[in-house]
Amino acid sequence: MPAEIRTVTDIHKIGQSDWDRCAGADNPFVSFAFLSAMEDSGSASADTGWQPFHLLVTDDDDAVAGIVPLYVKSHSYGEYVFDWSWAEAYERAGGRYYPKLQAAVPFSPVPGPRLLIRSDHPAPERIRKLLISGLCALPERLGIASLHVTFCSGDESRAMEDAGFLPRTGIQYHWYNRGYAGFDDFLGALNSRKRKNLRKERKQVRDAGYSFEVLSGDDLKATHWDRFYAFYHDTSDRKWGQAYLTREFFELLHERLRDRTVLVAAFRDGDMVAGALNLIGSDTLYGRNWGTIDRTPLLHFETCYYQAIDIAIERGLKTVEAGAQGEHKIQRGYEPVLTHSAHLIADEGLRNAVARFLEQERNHIAQDREFIMAEHSPFRQE
Repeated sequence: MPAEIRTVTDIHKIGQSDWDRCAGADNPFVSFAFLSAMEDSGSASADTGWQPFHLLVTDDDDAVAGIVPLYVKSHSYGEYVFDWSWAEAYERAGGRYYPKLQAAVPFSPVPGPRLLIRSDHPAPERIRKLLISGLCALPERLGIASLHVTFCSGDESRAMEDAGFLPRTGIQYHWYNRGYAGFDDFLGALNSRKRKNLRKERKQVRDAGYSFEVLSGDDLKATHWDRFYAFYHDTSDRKWGQAYLTREFFELLHERLRDRTVLVAAFRDGDMVAGALNLIGSDTLYGRNWGTIDRTPLLHFETCYYQAIDIAIERGLKTVEAGAQGEHKIQRGYEPVLTHSAHLIADEGLRNAVARFLEQERNHIAQDREFIMAEHSPFRQE
């Protein structure tokens, strides 16, 4: 069946029905609701260096069969898979690294599908190959140096490697629900020292006068979002120097994903002083953003990690993904898992240099993960 590959610069030109038939319902970060909130709020736009440039494949009847959420980037901020050194080396050698293309969820280090294929399509493998071939053609057609697909699935990374992409791995720390009846049941799986430490940390936060509310749907009010945005803005300014997301983004998120949005709000003396934003997938709780005006030790661990575990157990979710980085998560029951990305480098000299770097990096990451699991696991040894 003949097919057409093209790009669009506005998610609304594809539409929610066609987009979500490809994205599915498992991962909210690739949903039309989430990504359209990014665009409509001005958070992902040409002005912020995230110009939408989505790739789509249509069948001969103009039905959308596959999509890649794609952006033209004028910098490398908000990606969490760092290529600053590649850009610096290439430009020092006289090349022009930016603009580049990025298949990703803006500002979100959340693993998930990037080659979105209509679930009822009779030839999904053919559509995946067409999406990959479309990505491969873009750098030469547009005269750009590179195209990056970040936080994709392992299967997608391997398929793109077969087409000439360079694979890259990273490490995140995820918590797994092994049928726990409650937080104490989870603690029972830890060794005695770690179990005592987690109990002590949670008690210290409670004894300091903090209480917590898990807010979702109609329980989330504009006043909660106003407070959370102030926390988010303050934390972003201190850590990264820029708050990427606009206040309107959170308003649209609540409007479009209200029942899949969970805000853990921390209170002290009746005042909301911290918050952690989470989204719920089919079997996963995704930690999204955190912010606070309170610098009390351990408040971050309770609000972001322990409360998330409580929510996952209560709702029967299998996994908590608490964002990028953070080896301190290991001691709190989160386990190291590999993340995947794929990189298409047009310039042969840069490609060869990056390939050597990535091979060394993969070896280091594999060794680090093996060491972490062998030497630092908090779980009881059977």
